[in-house]
Amino acid sequence: MYAITIPEPGGPEALVWDEVPDPVAGEGEVLVDVVAGAVNRADLLQRQGFYNPPPGASPYPGLECSGRIAALGPGVGGWAVGDEVCALLTGGGYAEKVAVPAGQLLPVPQGLTVDQAAALPEVVCTVWSNVFMIAHLRPGETLLVHGGSSGIGTMAIQLAKAVGARVAVTAGTEEKLERCAELGADILINYREQDFVAELKQATDGAGADVILDNMGAKYLDRNVQALAVNGRLAIIGMQGGVKGELNIGALLGKRAAISATTLRARPAAEKAAIVAAVREHVWPLVSGGHIRPVIDREIPMPDAATAHRVVEDSGHIGKVLLVTPN
Repeated sequence: MYAITIPEPGGPEALVWDEVPDPVAGEGEVLVDVVAGAVNRADLLQRQGFYNPPPGASPYPGLECSGRIAALGPGVGGWAVGDEVCALLTGGGYAEKVAVPAGQLLPVPQGLTVDQAAALPEVVCTVWSNVFMIAHLRPGETLLVHGGSSGIGTMAIQLAKAVGARVAVTAGTEEKLERCAELGADILINYREQDFVAELKQATDGAGADVILDNMGAKYLDRNVQALAVNGRLAIIGMQGGVKGELNIGALLGKRAAISATTLRARPAAEKAAIVAAVREHVWPLVSGGHIRPVIDREIPMPDAATAHRVVEDSGHIGKVLLVTPN
């Protein structure tokens, strides 16, 4: 098969479409013929040499994919060769084939094509596990999403609205804010021109956000705590703004607030399977019913993954950028 390899870390040009050995489905795994994968910022970090795959994982980038089951490994039940699926991966999505633990598979939802489904697993599992399973967003509460026009952001808006929450977003252009509003966002904040703490406080009569989904990390840590409501929950899922910040413990105590920080990739397979099962139970009916849809900016041929990385690196997209395998 062919896959995107990274012979040496570097810029987008470091991504090389090359012939590599076919993967084999092991115990409890299925082999998927990949139709499409999706680009996540973690892939950019891996390409740069900053985010190596966990031991035993595929060396190729790609944390989600969609396709058709080509083979079942020993001990796999409930799936059949030919089933159309999408999958949460530890790596290997930028390839023509990938081996996946069966617990990380989801059926392609009704109403979506196979390639469209590649935009779902990573973002839905990230949002559901952090916003709902950990931060316990409830109807009537306010969720602040940083990077509202991203793949994660566009899904967080839709899921939060589906459960009856109020949604605030930050984004860097009016076009991106308008797209967030179309998805249901109630409070629109241009982070280049406005102070999100002040804007959020004004919009919530001084209360702040009950839950904040943050992809920035250190750069926003202090202001995120300021923006939290009493009993608020800050869920950190990225570090685009750095890894070390100063935390005002007094402010955190005064608000009786909580901070969580998670990644999906390094979690044990059993934890990923539990998240995927919860997503299938709670989110998949919303997708199949047409209430939630992936936002896809563009599809790019997988051999040209460098172009896709440049688009994501420049934040020149809204929603997800997909990589489609050659016919």
